[in-house]
Amino acid sequence: MDMVDGLRAFVATAQSGSFTAAAGRLGVSNRLTSKYVAELEARLGVRLLQRTTRKVGITPAGEELLARAPALLEEFDGMISDVTEGTRGFSGSMRISAPVTFGEVYVQEMLRRFAAPHPALVIDLRLDDAYVDLAASGIDLAFRIGEPAVSALKARKLGEVESVVVASPDYLARYGTPQSPDELEGHACIVDTNRRNPARWAFRRGGEELDVQVRGRFSVNSARVARDLALEGFGIAYGPDFVLGEALAAGRLVRLMDGWQGGVHPLSAVYLEGRTLPRKVRALIDFAASDIKSAGVL
Repeated sequence: MDMVDGLRAFVATAQSGSFTAAAGRLGVSNRLTSKYVAELEARLGVRLLQRTTRKVGITPAGEELLARAPALLEEFDGMISDVTEGTRGFSGSMRISAPVTFGEVYVQEMLRRFAAPHPALVIDLRLDDAYVDLAASGIDLAFRIGEPAVSALKARKLGEVESVVVASPDYLARYGTPQSPDELEGHACIVDTNRRNPARWAFRRGGEELDVQVRGRFSVNSARVARDLALEGFGIAYGPDFVLGEALAAGRLVRLMDGWQGGVHPLSAVYLEGRTLPRKVRALIDFAASDIKSAGVL
């Protein structure tokens, strides 16, 4: 009996609470899952699971093994992956998380570039503006804008995202150009509700900091929609530079209030602390750190 198979069967059964669920997770039969666990118990000489007709419980010895076995299996899988990928290229799957707009604007294109030389690599990209629990969702790597809110995460800073105030030339011709943040109170502003404080826009100039309350006809939960509304002349938008850059470069939007800087937030690649990163995840972090500069996103 392969002891690794026994450990996998035990961990899956203990975590799911049944041989049926464990078998589904492992892709083998109930009978084989139960056999693997029984042979592991025989080899160790201890009872790991308590079996009843309705459920599977875990013994004190099983609790001790369960506390250490998942990390051991993860380390083993990482070692095998490093050895095989070193000669054949990256394979297997990676689950990546990113905010919706940043994922659509940049991450999906970056992942295509990263995966191109590795045809056996499977990418599972999850886009969500809500907080994502990396452990519960099985996320290998997440791209986050802002300071990590959880101490169990490690982060590598890739750059900074600045919020920029913009409007279309048509809007400015009709309603005038605000010269300072406090003048925004008299303008139609497009509110992005994904922000922590959507209707309060933060600015700084030198040592001076200023927050202003804004209002307008449109509130949206997408920086790209806010940009599009600004392009159509419906108001002033306050959005990340990676969303607004092309429109600014083309002159379709105008950056307002020279000398005042909007909010600046770190862009980071984050992952769970205390786990050994597979080689392919480490390689993706390095690739993103280099690619994001050459792509001119920030």
